[in-house]
Amino acid sequence: MDLNPPQSLRKLLAIALMALPVLAAAPATAWSADIKIGVPLPQTGGASRWGTFSLRGATLAAKQINDAGGVLGSKLALIKADDQCVPAEGVSALQRLLNIEKVDLIFGPMCSSVAKAMQPIVENAKVPMLLATTSDPEITYKAGAGGYKWTFRNYPTDEIRTLIVLENAVKKGSTRFALLAIDNDFGRAAVEFNRKYLPRFPAVRFSSTDFFSLKEVDFRPVLSKVKAADAQVILLYATAGDTIQVLGRQMRELGMAGKVKVMGIGDLVHPDNVKALPEVLEGAVEGSLWGPQLDNPRSRKFVEDYKKMFDGEVPSFLSYSYWETMHLLAQAIREAKGVKNDALQKALQNIRYESVLGPVKFDDHHQANLPMMLIEVKGGQPVSIGTFFSQPIYPKK
Repeated sequence: MDLNPPQSLRKLLAIALMALPVLAAAPATAWSADIKIGVPLPQTGGASRWGTFSLRGATLAAKQINDAGGVLGSKLALIKADDQCVPAEGVSALQRLLNIEKVDLIFGPMCSSVAKAMQPIVENAKVPMLLATTSDPEITYKAGAGGYKWTFRNYPTDEIRTLIVLENAVKKGSTRFALLAIDNDFGRAAVEFNRKYLPRFPAVRFSSTDFFSLKEVDFRPVLSKVKAADAQVILLYATAGDTIQVLGRQMRELGMAGKVKVMGIGDLVHPDNVKALPEVLEGAVEGSLWGPQLDNPRSRKFVEDYKKMFDGEVPSFLSYSYWETMHLLAQAIREAKGVKNDALQKALQNIRYESVLGPVKFDDHHQANLPMMLIEVKGGQPVSIGTFFSQPIYPKK
């Protein structure tokens, strides 16, 4: 097989590949009188499972809004693009959405590194970008009053989520921790935030710190080190959907299940994972914007509708955040009386939106002040153990 085709063929292949995301968006663009919403998410690669959860949440919300008459008489059309959770791919996807698809605004991306690469581009284009899951604090350090006027985020930052998880673990009596994080901006920032707040807890020590790639399949060397250091808790910060499955099975093989708890961020309390790894995930704690066990009528309705639309799948916190943020966006479009850029930006700045967990508004850095939850696996079931507000600490100017 020729792995280096001639230039003419390569050009044809490139054109065909560029067309694929457009074809994927065909069901959305078939609607009439569209408000075109660009949705860059990882559809392939190691973070694609999380991208699927996010897209499904947005899709459900758009369907509900459209079935109810749309927004100002128009339908919401989701125009998908695959950013692979890679900054360079994200920039390419964004350029296509802005210059070829001519979208009215950007909804996403999911990954912080991709969002940071997109910020100067949407700023130059003067197109609002509303983020529903990215959690790197630097995004909002630099947004709004920080400089980027067109970036908004409706999601807690890693800084406060990390602190809340650590505080909870210490309150439960843990003092010996192993840090394990994905080797990207999200994972490295989470490790640094843990170190930043370590002086608050004089009795606490971090016995080890390790990073892994999206495609990691062998955690045995790391787990052996954790076991030898007699760590009580693994503070895990992951974005790959299968990380907890691989890690959990290997913890079980090494006799660590039930002896070393897992806390942090990374689908730790999702029912599918808890069902597959009950002895490993009993006592696991995750900082999350939301959980399907939340006892709230609107939340329960969301779970029912999501499961009905997606063959019984239980929504993740990503699904919820994209669903809730899409409804927030629809309210902002109504209040702006359309998608004219300046008016929509002002509407987002001034919005007061009532979410499942409480009121949402944006601060001067365009970061939403909104509550978050801690969820713990108890008796094989994820339950909420409290709700906290996530207000980032901005660097002094």
